[in-house]
Amino acid sequence: MAFGNSPLHGLLSILFLFFSSSLHHVATAITVTTTSIHLDVIRKPAPNVPIFREAPAFRNGDTCNKESIHISMTLDSNYLRGTMAAVLSILQHSTCPENVEFHFLWARFEPQVFLSIRSTFPYLKFKIYRFESNRVRGKISKSIRQALDQPLNYARIYLSDILPLYVKRVIYLDSDIVVVDDIAKLWEVDLQGKVLAAPEYCHANFTDYFTDLFWNDVELRRTFEGRKPCYFNTGVMVMDVEKWREGGYTQKVEHWMSVQKRKRIYHLGSLPPFLLVLAGDLKSVDHRWNQHGLGGDNLEGKCRSLHPGPISLLHWSGKGKPWLRLDSRRPCSVDHLWAPYDLYRPNTHSLEE
Repeated sequence: MAFGNSPLHGLLSILFLFFSSSLHHVATAITVTTTSIHLDVIRKPAPNVPIFREAPAFRNGDTCNKESIHISMTLDSNYLRGTMAAVLSILQHSTCPENVEFHFLWARFEPQVFLSIRSTFPYLKFKIYRFESNRVRGKISKSIRQALDQPLNYARIYLSDILPLYVKRVIYLDSDIVVVDDIAKLWEVDLQGKVLAAPEYCHANFTDYFTDLFWNDVELRRTFEGRKPCYFNTGVMVMDVEKWREGGYTQKVEHWMSVQKRKRIYHLGSLPPFLLVLAGDLKSVDHRWNQHGLGGDNLEGKCRSLHPGPISLLHWSGKGKPWLRLDSRRPCSVDHLWAPYDLYRPNTHSLEE
């Protein structure tokens, strides 16, 4: 369902009716074309939704073809400021920004979030899909941080069920990242027949991601037989959507979530079941594409320094988020690398009523 130029109240009415009639679907898509409405002023914003200034328009270079680059992210008002910065960074550093198509997943209908994206990026190609939280509510086990237990954090498992069939490959990104390189370089990675590509970190202590109960159970630990498993972060992944769907990887991940409900075999949220299914069986990508851990650990979020080496993507995984630390006037040094992409407009007094 596409929206062209229409009055604001008409758009909201259509959106409401569209979502109300589609609750029985696992995912509902809103298709937004580059000719959609352009809002110069956001009137009476919802109190919990930040206000953003309009981003500049980014155009393709002369060498661009028409191949789309598909990127999926979750969409939540609590992380919207991070999402806006991530989108800006991707477009700003892309050689062919008009080829980038975003696929946002949200757990509930938030019209002000939709309008914020539309007014901040008037020329953005994007779709929004409804992720049914009930699909995972009975499968989620409590982890060490509440944010990791949110149903939307598990939506990445269901991308092959949610995205339209024309999307054969997708880059999944967390909302707490900025890209400082051409995203096409990540898009073009050769998967070499694997279902997933991501940076691997084989120096990390892999055993720490699972409990003693797991490692002491002969049957459970046998899952890694024939593999050399290494840690990878699920906040930056390139997925072959067709292979994921055909290989039943959603069900494989769900299996380990059900095991976790019966036995406490890991501590974190959606990451460990991914590791159980795919660690040691994915295409490894250069570390430059996930300079992760900049948000510190999952408990305290203490400052961390950059890892040595070239950087294409900065990732504030962990408890500390750059926008919160900057607002508190207690930023870490790495947070100043995020600040140039922040489109947040704190002074809302000049907005029209």
